[in-house]
Amino acid sequence: MGNNISGVGVLDKAVLILTACVDGASLADLVEHTGLPRATAHRLAQALEAHRMLVRDPRGRWHPGPRLGELSNATPDVLLTAAEPVLTVLRDQTGESAQLYRRRADERVCVAASERSSGLRDTVPIGSVLPMSAGSAAQILLAWEPAEAVLPLLPRCKFTGRTLAEVRRRGWAQSVAEREAGVASVSAPVRDRTGRVIAAISVSGPIERFGRRPGERHAMAVIRAGQRLSGL
Repeated sequence: MGNNISGVGVLDKAVLILTACVDGASLADLVEHTGLPRATAHRLAQALEAHRMLVRDPRGRWHPGPRLGELSNATPDVLLTAAEPVLTVLRDQTGESAQLYRRRADERVCVAASERSSGLRDTVPIGSVLPMSAGSAAQILLAWEPAEAVLPLLPRCKFTGRTLAEVRRRGWAQSVAEREAGVASVSAPVRDRTGRVIAAISVSGPIERFGRRPGERHAMAVIRAGQRLSGL
């Protein structure tokens, strides 16, 4: 059995059991993966099953139970909670609509937004699903992915591998009429505590205001906003 983490023995053992069951586990598997005595592993697995944290399939193998999902869904999304004031500040600093995007397979979803109150604006309602093939946010969400994950997508993209390399080098992305005629945008990465890119923060609006090189105007504000949301 691995080193205790919390020092609360029964809790550490229960977590070992849960971890061992991620892909399904028999009692023999639990004993092998956790190093616990057979009787202890069986008792803890049964207790976790009683709390619906584990369930057994018809073959008697334990799997993660519904209670784990219920607890996870009840947890506030820390990034979304933090994003609202950051997007509002970004909107006020730039005078443009601000958005936060997350990737979902070959799409990106607007999960938070702060709209410009008047005048010409690029409105992206929360919940909007946009392609990963165009736009500065798509560039950000792909730029730090491994090459083998990006190459199959590039033939459908309006940007190139060279574009993504430039995005990695400078730390921000821009697009001009790439996703939609007349619209420009600037985006930067949001990272988790390990440095992995988990979202893209953006400002977008009409080319008449953004110009043909919108990054020169807005990149620093967008980068700072991304840094404020990173590492939560």
